[in-house]
Amino acid sequence: MSRSMGRPLLGTFGKNFMRWRTLPGTIAMTIALISHGNAQIVDFSKYPNLKGQWTRFVVRGLGGQASFDQTKPWGFGQGAPLTPEYAEIERKSLADQAEGGHGNNVDHVRCVASGMPRMMIAFRPIEFVVLPEITYILVGDQGQPRRVFTDGRNWPAAIEPTFAGYSIGRWTDDDGDGRFEVLEVETRVFKGPRDYDTTGLPLHSDNQSIFKERIYLDRRDPNILHDEITVLDNALTRPWTVDKDMSAKPIRSPSGPNRFAQRSTPRSSSARRTTFSAETVS
Repeated sequence: MSRSMGRPLLGTFGKNFMRWRTLPGTIAMTIALISHGNAQIVDFSKYPNLKGQWTRFVVRGLGGQASFDQTKPWGFGQGAPLTPEYAEIERKSLADQAEGGHGNNVDHVRCVASGMPRMMIAFRPIEFVVLPEITYILVGDQGQPRRVFTDGRNWPAAIEPTFAGYSIGRWTDDDGDGRFEVLEVETRVFKGPRDYDTTGLPLHSDNQSIFKERIYLDRRDPNILHDEITVLDNALTRPWTVDKDMSAKPIRSPSGPNRFAQRSTPRSSSARRTTFSAETVS
C-alpha cells in the first residue's frame, strides 16, 4: 500500500496552499492579485451600450453599391466637393468601369485594405469593444481592427502610416449626467491609395487626410448608431461631413424569436462593475 494512502498529498502546491491560509499570507496573496496587471475596478455603466453588431442602413431605390453617404447614389451622386483635378480622376474611373474595367477600385479588387473611411461603410457588420483606455472597432470584412486610444495620450512623434490610420479619441458627457454619450475621434497618418467607395471616389494621393468622428447612440432609438464623419482632405475644396447611420442587427435568442439583444434602453439602469486587468497597448 502506498505510504501516502489516508493522508493529504501535500506537494509543492499543497504546501503553498497551506501557507496562504494564514492571515498574513492571505493579505499578501490578495495584494498580489489586485496589483497583478494593474487591475482596476471599472464602472462600465458610464459608457453607452454598444454591444452587438451594427449594419448600415440601406436606402431603397439608390443605385450602385454601398457608398460613403448612404443617403445618396454613389459616384458623382455623392456630391463630394472635389477639386477639378480629383473630379476628373473620378470621371475617368467611372468611364473605365463603364467599359468593364476597375477604375480606381483596382487596388481593392487586388485585396488591398480599404482603410479609412471606406472601412466604416459597414458593408458587413461592425462591432465595438469598449475598454477604458482603448476602443476596438471590428470590421466584418477587414482583417485588421481599428484602435481608438482613449487613454489621454498625445500624438506620438513617430507613427507608422497604415490604411486605417492612427486614432485618438475621448469620451464626452454632453448632458452632464455623469455618463458618457459621445466618442469623439480624430484619425490621421495614412498610407494609400484609399478611396470612399467602389467607384474609386478618390482621396488625395498625399495621404494627409484627417477624419473627425462623433460616434453616439440615437437619443430616441438606441437601436440606431450615428457615426458623424468629417473629412479634411486636399482633394476637397472644403470639409465634407456625412452622418453614417447604422442599425443594431437582430440576434436570435435561444429562448425566443429574433430580438435586439440587451438594447431596450441606451444604458443599463443598474451599475455594472467589472474587474479589468489593464494592458499597455501601443
